[in-house]
Amino acid sequence: MNNIYKTKIQFIAIAALILSFIIPEEASAIPSFSRQTNLPCSTCHYKFPELKPFGRLFKLNGYTMTGVASIKSANNDKINLQLLKSLPISVSFQTSYTSVASKVPDNQNNTFEFPQELGIYFAGEITPHIGAFIQISYEDQEGSIGLDMTDIRYANHTSIDNKDLLYGVSLNNSPTMQDVWGTVPMWSYPFVGSGTAPTPMISTMLESMMNVLGFGTYVLYDNFIYAEVSAYRSVVQGGPIPPNASSSNTISALAPYWRLALQHQWENQYIEVGTYGMAPQIFPSGITGKKDNYTDFALDAQYENSFNNGSLITHFNYIYEKRNLNATYASGGSASLSNTLNSLKVDAGYNSNAGYSFTVGYFNINGDADNKLYAPAQVEGSVSGSPNSNGFTLQATLAPWLNTQFSLQYVLYNKFNGSSDNYDGNGRNASDNNTLYANVWLMF
Repeated sequence: MNNIYKTKIQFIAIAALILSFIIPEEASAIPSFSRQTNLPCSTCHYKFPELKPFGRLFKLNGYTMTGVASIKSANNDKINLQLLKSLPISVSFQTSYTSVASKVPDNQNNTFEFPQELGIYFAGEITPHIGAFIQISYEDQEGSIGLDMTDIRYANHTSIDNKDLLYGVSLNNSPTMQDVWGTVPMWSYPFVGSGTAPTPMISTMLESMMNVLGFGTYVLYDNFIYAEVSAYRSVVQGGPIPPNASSSNTISALAPYWRLALQHQWENQYIEVGTYGMAPQIFPSGITGKKDNYTDFALDAQYENSFNNGSLITHFNYIYEKRNLNATYASGGSASLSNTLNSLKVDAGYNSNAGYSFTVGYFNINGDADNKLYAPAQVEGSVSGSPNSNGFTLQATLAPWLNTQFSLQYVLYNKFNGSSDNYDGNGRNASDNNTLYANVWLMF
């Protein structure tokens, strides 16, 4: 039985399993923010974690809107205490199944992850102007519990020329974590993915930077112009504190981050166009000596059209990365110290009010060939020294309840690590990494 035939059978079987769930006539979801606002999850989300306009404003306002009674104390008309009556805690549970078209040598195929991730969220208002979104997770790949996504922010309002100015500050642990659009790396489609399937060998710094602390300020003027400036510093997790000679990929001083976006909503349509970027200097090893310099510049756009039975949403994101690898090539061995990497992602999806959605996405990674950066290796390497990869991600999602999702995903590769055929020099083709993935995601 060939791989394509087996994949079709698996796809049909899992699809039948998902569609066997009966969609109830009434649905509600009650994680932390829903409990705090006394509103269903659909007020803020098309499907989690994809935000609607109201959800974006809720986040920019510091997660502080409440719709339930609070414990309050005031002195001389000044509120000196306002607490939610219950601790804003939610739980996220994900389990999944992965099947790769051609199994990875020396690895078992048809893999279950149980759980793939178990997360606890502390998410909600701290004071009338300060709120937080903090996730602590257990991941099966790590086999340990650690700090995951974190965003703590202060927000307030004033006016300029009789127009509203929303302003705030954010303390977060990853570039674009603080963003409110579904175009940026931290919040982009497909939202879920296999933890065991082969993936392209490289990504831009904006898509991969973790273990950092960022602090920045932002403004939204007249609900039209959004601007932000932030700075990031390495914060070690599971390594030497403070960073020392044994550390790796440590930011030198501060890494600047910027964001500018324009948005407009008319009738049932919405559009956002923007740009963002980052310019870190990084010690690949230790904390002294030569540094690798990166400049990432991104363009993004998002379009939404809501109608009676559902919504149509499209995203566009392009990242151009310029690298000057003085430290990586301090000992020589490269034709050029400078190279580039480009990342393009485009997707379009239909979300039905009945609780199901269909999305198709295209991704393309390409850059300068380099045999040292992109070395040959079985499955994960590139015999040509090229990082070029592209393909499609197809996903069907069923939400019988607003806080429960069943997703079926298929990733199809046209090119993988530089080639369509024999990309690793060991006879493996890009299509051998095509992946069927099923995910169950519960939020409660």
